[in-house]
Amino acid sequence: MVMRCIAIDDEPLALRQISAYISKIPFLELTATFRSAVSAKEWLRENSTDLIFVDINMPDMTGVEFVQSLDTPAMVIFTTAYAEYAIEGFKLSAIDYLLKPFGLKDIERASEKALSLYELLQLQKSAQLEQEADEPISDEEDNSVISVHADRKTHIVKLANIVYLESAGEYIRLHLADGTKLVTLFRLKNMESSLHSSMFMRVHRSYIVNLSYVSGYTKGRVYLSNDDYVPIGESYKEQFLNYINLEK
Repeated sequence: MVMRCIAIDDEPLALRQISAYISKIPFLELTATFRSAVSAKEWLRENSTDLIFVDINMPDMTGVEFVQSLDTPAMVIFTTAYAEYAIEGFKLSAIDYLLKPFGLKDIERASEKALSLYELLQLQKSAQLEQEADEPISDEEDNSVISVHADRKTHIVKLANIVYLESAGEYIRLHLADGTKLVTLFRLKNMESSLHSSMFMRVHRSYIVNLSYVSGYTKGRVYLSNDDYVPIGESYKEQFLNYINLEK
């Protein structure tokens, strides 16, 4: 699977460097480069892309302003020499934020995150088209899947087989019904937006559970049917208890 991407940076040397890095990543296809966000925005009126590498601190229009102005947002990886802009970037749900000077490994890591999300979205689109073509299926018969990069290969995982997801910094650990654990480079927030809201619920800043596996709860824990448990955070407790009460 190949993702089309563009790169935007007002510094010629920086733009050449990131272009060289992108050329070494087999699943990325660099379709255009720009010295200004204004030029990139004009190009996007007639063209589309899957991923955007964009510097934040640029004249005329900053990278943040550029992303906010897009009619059809693409996945974004921000690049900049100024660490203080990181928070602004993540507020826009950027895939990653690269602080200059960065190397090929940094670009590869960020691009892997983007690829994981891209493949997940493509699978969801395919599943939605298939579901629209057939009769509606129940939650119990839901065979939706996600693509997970782990152990140097891509795993196709049924959502129904995920017991819970655990955040581990920049990684996510998926706990599956058969006891398998898959660790992938991804943020829990980005994964959460791609899961079925009727099937999964965030119960802690570091945990999302599959509601069909919930077997009980106490004041500070949610128990799962595989005899495991996860903590429940104060800010998530009300939503979880509302769900439990509705299920009674």
